[in-house]
Amino acid sequence: MNAKDYFSGIFLSRATDRREFLKQQIRCAVLLAGGAAGFSFPKNLFGADLPDIGIAKGDPGPAARKAVDMIGGIRHFVKPGNKVVIKPNMSFSSNTEEASNTHPEVVKELVAMCKEAKAARIRVLDHPLRRKELCIEGVKKACEIFNEDMVHAVTSDNLYKEVRIPQGKQMKESDVMRDVLEADVLIAAPVAKSHGSAGVSLSMKGMMGLIWDRGIMHSRYDLHESIADLASLLRPALVVVDASRVLSSGGPAGPGKVLNMRTVIASPDMVAADAQAVRMFEWYGKKFEPRQVKHIRIAHERGLGRMDVENLKIRQEQA
Repeated sequence: MNAKDYFSGIFLSRATDRREFLKQQIRCAVLLAGGAAGFSFPKNLFGADLPDIGIAKGDPGPAARKAVDMIGGIRHFVKPGNKVVIKPNMSFSSNTEEASNTHPEVVKELVAMCKEAKAARIRVLDHPLRRKELCIEGVKKACEIFNEDMVHAVTSDNLYKEVRIPQGKQMKESDVMRDVLEADVLIAAPVAKSHGSAGVSLSMKGMMGLIWDRGIMHSRYDLHESIADLASLLRPALVVVDASRVLSSGGPAGPGKVLNMRTVIASPDMVAADAQAVRMFEWYGKKFEPRQVKHIRIAHERGLGRMDVENLKIRQEQA
């Protein structure tokens, strides 16, 4: 398979997608013309002076804190007494430089912020694809400072519960981690990386690590449609994308080309966070628009979030 065929299989083609995108924009314009009978996008997600997306440059931990602070701070999302689940990428037993897992310092900083917000319970969870002890080792060591048993690889089926996906188009139910279902706040903390089937693996794709059988999303359903289905159920209050290193090819496990971007992106909108990451970085040696990633486009069209980041308020600062 040549490069042209490969990219057309993962990302939507520019010509076809542009036609469909223009059709969608026309539909939106018609609704906007209808005033109260239609709908309109707000100027930003918060409807306030806060940015919708915070982008911080610097070392992973300080950049994570800065990015969250820019969109209102952790207390905007976590209240005293809340049960919090943080979902990083901990699927592979690789070192930090390979960029297939979330940087441990990003996770540690998120835990520290949640503690400052007086969360009652914090869990750091994933369903690894390799030997679990090795997959969670880096994050577990980073979080030892808190003297709590909070970092877990959830690999027993009795720790999952079957639930319906009311807005699911193809995937109508799934077994989800019980801790996630019981949590007050879900925080997505994905690493920014490529993916051989989904194009990219960011916050929406990362929700697959919170269910028991992710294999059916590849075998039984259209992967992109089922990613959007799952995102309609598991919708984080806060997304913090670790782009300190970006695995721009060879994902999800690597090895591949790693870009040293020293960046963290934060947003309350998982679609917007993913779209911003797609737009900011190079993937497979090329630049892409968010609408070219099929599951991002589907989620936008379903109203699960905003891929039109050019219309959102974005702030970028140094950590």
